[in-house]
Amino acid sequence: MAETTADFNDQSRQAVALHQQGRLAEAERLYIEIIRKNPTIVGPRYMLGVLRMQQGRAAEAVELMAPSAKVNADDVATQMNFAMALRGAGRMSEALGHFQRAATLRPDLAEAHYNAGVVEAELGRFEEAIQSYEKALVLNPDMVMARGNLGIALAGVGRLDDAVAQYERVLAAQPGDAAALYNRGLARLAQGRREDALADFEASSAAAPGFVDPVYQRAIALSHLGRFAEALLAFDTALVLMPNDPEIHSNRSVALWNLGRPEDALAGAEAALALDSGLASAWYNKGVALKGLAHFQKALDAFDQVVTFDATNADAWNSRGAVLRVLGRPTDAVASFTRAVELRPGHVEALSNRAYTAWTDLGLYEPAMADLKAALKARPDHPYLAGELLHLKMQGADWRDYETLKAGIVDAVRAGKRAIRPFAYQAVSDSPADIRACSEIFAADQFPAVASPAPATRPDSGKLRVGYVSADFREQATAYLMAGLYEQHDKDKFEVIAFDNGGSDGSPMRARLEKAIGTFVDISDMSDDDAAAAVRTGKIDILVNLNGYFGKPRMGIFARRPAPIQVNYLGFPATLGAPYIDYIIADSIVIPDGEERFYRESVVRLPGSYQANDDKRAIAGDTSRAANGLPDGAFVFCNFNQGYKLTPVIFDAWARILNQVPGSVLWLLDSHDAFRANLAREAEARGISRDRLVFAAAVDLPQHLARLKLADLFLDGLPYNAHTTASDALWAGVPLLTCRGTAFAGRVAASLLTAAGVPELITESLAEYEMRAVALAGDAGALKALREKIATNRTSCALFDTRRTTRHIEAAYRGMWERRDAGPSGFSVGE
Repeated sequence: MAETTADFNDQSRQAVALHQQGRLAEAERLYIEIIRKNPTIVGPRYMLGVLRMQQGRAAEAVELMAPSAKVNADDVATQMNFAMALRGAGRMSEALGHFQRAATLRPDLAEAHYNAGVVEAELGRFEEAIQSYEKALVLNPDMVMARGNLGIALAGVGRLDDAVAQYERVLAAQPGDAAALYNRGLARLAQGRREDALADFEASSAAAPGFVDPVYQRAIALSHLGRFAEALLAFDTALVLMPNDPEIHSNRSVALWNLGRPEDALAGAEAALALDSGLASAWYNKGVALKGLAHFQKALDAFDQVVTFDATNADAWNSRGAVLRVLGRPTDAVASFTRAVELRPGHVEALSNRAYTAWTDLGLYEPAMADLKAALKARPDHPYLAGELLHLKMQGADWRDYETLKAGIVDAVRAGKRAIRPFAYQAVSDSPADIRACSEIFAADQFPAVASPAPATRPDSGKLRVGYVSADFREQATAYLMAGLYEQHDKDKFEVIAFDNGGSDGSPMRARLEKAIGTFVDISDMSDDDAAAAVRTGKIDILVNLNGYFGKPRMGIFARRPAPIQVNYLGFPATLGAPYIDYIIADSIVIPDGEERFYRESVVRLPGSYQANDDKRAIAGDTSRAANGLPDGAFVFCNFNQGYKLTPVIFDAWARILNQVPGSVLWLLDSHDAFRANLAREAEARGISRDRLVFAAAVDLPQHLARLKLADLFLDGLPYNAHTTASDALWAGVPLLTCRGTAFAGRVAASLLTAAGVPELITESLAEYEMRAVALAGDAGALKALREKIATNRTSCALFDTRRTTRHIEAAYRGMWERRDAGPSGFSVGE
């Protein structure tokens, strides 16, 4: 029997009633039956589509509802429901069009504007979403969901204050609303209001204990606050709720890294990547951990993965550059830093890293200066940046704004701020108290003590095992001083091990050191943990830090306390400011009695000078003034220190001396074009023709010692004296005139001159220094007598008696060892 219209209507009403009663399976069967019998009628298809939406089968719903949406293009309900189906099926652009159609048909329908805003936000079109939400709220100011979503859209365009205001209106209407609390926390976190954000996340979790996101974001907030131990616990709680969330694993690895657990941080990043191999943040965190573990090639591979998945990640490009520099690829490093700066102009770390690489590795002064200035402009309070700029300016003899920059840095150090690295500070500060403060700030910030296993113990065999940690077992100033000491060590009483952080340069000096020391442990590619473990394995009794904060420091090894006694010697003429360095080796001139308070270490004083010297330094054959660009008849003053040791104050003194000695010249170590140009400008400003400045290129040590003999008088500097260069001058027989300073670095030349038997070349003020220099320049007989005295003393004086110095240092080591149970205490070594 054919179905009548009445039958159709009855079945339709029955199906709709079943649908409304929630009897979906029965309604579904009846809709399907009606459609089978009436395939061209759109209504039943539309209603089955609505039912499919309720079942979560959005794609099928779209196909069923599409004919009705086309036929009923002016029906608001049809357009709204069809848009919902399209959104559920992921067809966002089409869904937006139908929500907008509904809003056009019913401009007063708040739900149409609201849903249009939802889709616009999902499409990332936040400005349009804001307009849609605002229209909805004009029509229905109590529409809380629209207000909350408006806050999210406002946050999406960076209008964080406005977003917070919307969340607060939601909370005024619905106190304790978990979503509003959570979203306000996100906005506050983005504002830098970390404590407030933390409170919001905690309140959100309390309001909805099953809501996982605030648990996770609480951990993020704790990380931002530097409360990494608490953050780790919070990440662990989040992982209980969402064990397979790669983002949680990745950010947990950041907390582990900041807790000084690089191996665990690496494992955390790898756990994240096991869940999502394309997660750029996890690759980045893996790279950071690998870099910290000194696995530099693997770190580079990880950072390469980051920029593969996220080519706009400026931090990854910066970190990639840092690793390339360590791997000896400075040009590639600069290119990587440049990409970071292109992506994020004002990226302070990339700018400063590029500056450091450009100057230190490539000798590019002007680009380095431009980068440091840009970095300081972008973030004036960035740690150590002001000090880096001043230090680089000094390397170029650019003393413009010197006093202003110096005064600001001194004030910052006295206020406990991270303004300058200790090595750079010695060249500008004459206050041992300020230098100690600077070192303590730096040590606490960069090299805090790390909880580690106790140093290895061993039976007392009568032989002390001494480890020297240095990056300079090669052609370098420290090696020039220490080579003879290594050879003279009493091998029956001392076993010496070199922990080498620089690698071999293949030089004759390296070969000499390897023969003298014997045992070398290459730590250049080791993490601090691994290097400290190597020291423990070697059962070292006394570990000597020959770099301090100079060159390539490895203070992180000492921070792990791998040896019972740890010593600061030679490389850094000041306190290291760290609780795990027990002793500093000095003498009674560089650290006079009563000045122990300026040193975190206990002071051990050697007789004579603290500075070791090699009595086998070769001097090349004679050279001529003409070959070195020096006028034959002129009096030649010289100073072969690097540019950072020159200050406007000492250059003022030199200019006054030159003005009083007609025809004299000042012979200086050359550096670069800007250095020469700036010094010439400064000379002319003081009435000195630029042609009275003569610049000497760098040459190997024997040639340098040979040419030094052409100078008449070495003029020392302040507040940082000549150190190795002073010993070079005296070894070459050149008188050196110094002015005794007030800190260790400014008293070294006085120590050396005393040990060389010529204390008459020590002055106590710049006025006396200038007067003495002029007098010597005008008294050929006195100068000749000084040269003869220095030459005669060279074979007998304490300064160049390598065997004697070695015995004194060995006595110092024995004295330290004898005090190991009672704890470090200062003492003096007798003759």
